[in-house]
Order: sequence, then structure tokens, then C-alpha cells
Amino acid sequence: MSRLADRSRVSPANKKVNPTPLATDNNTVMDNVSNEYLRNAVLTASPEQLHLMLYDGAIRFTRAGLEGLRIQNWETAFNGFTRAQKIVLEMHNSLNYDVDRALCQRMASLYNFIYRKLVEASVERNPGIAEEVIGLLEYQRETWVMLMKKAQEEHAAVPSAPKNTRRTPPSQPPPQQVSESEQDSTYGSLSLHG
Repeated sequence: MSRLADRSRVSPANKKVNPTPLATDNNTVMDNVSNEYLRNAVLTASPEQLHLMLYDGAIRFTRAGLEGLRIQNWETAFNGFTRAQKIVLEMHNSLNYDVDRALCQRMASLYNFIYRKLVEASVERNPGIAEEVIGLLEYQRETWVMLMKKAQEEHAAVPSAPKNTRRTPPSQPPPQQVSESEQDSTYGSLSLHG
């Protein structure tokens, strides 16, 4: 057997063992904890909170792209702007035209504008455009927070019906109460002893 063919057999002593995340560096551990926290936050968030998280992510990644432009790290700039573009695209695609078609059309136009500006900031390496996008996203985020608060206040102002009340449809008369003696005569008595 040739030496090349024999290389497929590696003794356990010669195998390289991948170090655990704790052995490599603390950043990996913190990234794992952060990712797990974010995953749990996303899985337990309401749709309104998820939308707010999308705004936060778009702002954060646009800022990362802007910082990449400022330090002339084009890869960092590209990655930040690309991630922000993906988030804005997700926000655009999640619009529900069945609820308010006119509002969704306006929001779609805004998201298209922001998306194009992110591409432009990346291609032209223009920090001014990135700052404009951050301003738009922050304004939209503030508006979204105000809408969430208003919706919570309106929801809190609406009295809720008691949970254990039994409602009968208006077309049916309410059920009549039957005494125990009437039940025993109708159905017979039950006994565990026979």
C-alpha cells in the first residue's frame, strides 16, 4: 500500500482535537450566550416587539457599515450594509396589505427608498448617505414605539369580560336549573356500593 493511501488511517493519538469554546477565547462564549439570548427573545416576542427588533437590527448594522466607511474597512462596511439591507427587505416583505393597503403601499415605498440608499452608501462609500438612513430608521423606530404604547393604552382601557362567565346565544333560552331530587328521579341514583 502506498503512503498516500495509508494516510486515510489516522491514529487517535495523531488526531487534532478541536478546543472547546471556553478554551479558545471569551468572545466565542459571549457570542454563544448573546446568540442564545437573542434566539429566546425572538421566540418569545410579540409581532410588535419583533418589528421593533428589526428596526434595532437595521440601525445597528447600518451604524456598523458607517463605522466601516469611516475607518476605510470596506469589508466591514459591506457586511454591515448588507445585513441592514436584508432586514429592511424582511420588513418590506412582512407588510400585510389586507389590513391597510394604502399604509402598506406608503411603507413599501419608504422601505424601497431605504434599501436603495443602503446600496448607494455601500457602493459610493458615502458616510453622509448612511447617516441619512440611520436618521430615517431611528425616526421610524420612534414612531413604532409610540404606536406600540398607544395600542397598549387602548388595550388597557377596554374592559375585558370576566373569564368564567357563561354566555348563552340570544336565540336560545337560558338553561333551567334542575334540583337534585328531580335529577335522581329522572336518571336514577348512582352509588359506588351497588
